[in-house]
Amino acid sequence: MQPEVLRYTAFAAEPGGGNPAGIVLDAAELDAVTMQAVAAEVGYPETVFVTGWTDDGPRVRYFSPAAEVPFCGHATVALAVALAERHGTGPRVFATAAGAIALDTVVDEHGDVEVAMTSVEPDVRPFDAAPLLHLLGLTTDDVAAGYPLLESFAGNRHPVVVLADAELFHQFRFDPVALAELKRERGWAGTVTVLHPTCPGEYEARNLFPAGRITEDPATGSAAASTGAYLRAIGRAAAGDRIVIRQGRHVGRPSILLVDVPASGGITVRGGATPI
Repeated sequence: MQPEVLRYTAFAAEPGGGNPAGIVLDAAELDAVTMQAVAAEVGYPETVFVTGWTDDGPRVRYFSPAAEVPFCGHATVALAVALAERHGTGPRVFATAAGAIALDTVVDEHGDVEVAMTSVEPDVRPFDAAPLLHLLGLTTDDVAAGYPLLESFAGNRHPVVVLADAELFHQFRFDPVALAELKRERGWAGTVTVLHPTCPGEYEARNLFPAGRITEDPATGSAAASTGAYLRAIGRAAAGDRIVIRQGRHVGRPSILLVDVPASGGITVRGGATPI
């Protein structure tokens, strides 16, 4: 018997926007093969499965249409909203393969559930960017001054590339098959994050994620957290700053993610989700 799959979209900036996620609230009896098959049938960037409970919240696993991933931010936010709608708002801790993810939910003045998701301890490190730049048709001259090429972790590892030129940011193309292979080689379970600064504290993002029919992710919570960690590490964000990330325009699903940067520790990403 097939499990019930809820469908939510997270981080929508407008109707029709956001990133869709599947949610299976009772996956305790499902094995990995079945969860992978369900995620492939759903076809969203990720489907989240609740496999059990601790005293603080659910144990969860995430599957893209192609493979299991350690963590998925937009599916986590979608699940947090679904649980708040059914069991009430408040703090919960999600036990994931990437570590413990702290969630807090409240109801806003419009009656919608707002989620604050705080990542695991981030880490930022250099990486060999030459193969990635070549694959994207870019050179080091295209990288914005003061934004070094680094790999940032806040649940998944994301290489971060910041482009100075808006036209290049919007128009670059890539081979999804070749990028998927590079991601496998490098252990990048999440997206390749390409940013363009639009004004102080605001960035437009393209998150490259070749998986099945998907090539770009409309809204990426783990990448948003990793972006906050990256900007803090290079001195482009200070304690107390809020970063605005706009994403999804290139795939017709406009999204907005709010990133709060503390002095140290996990990065907090804020947003909501609605049933599809």
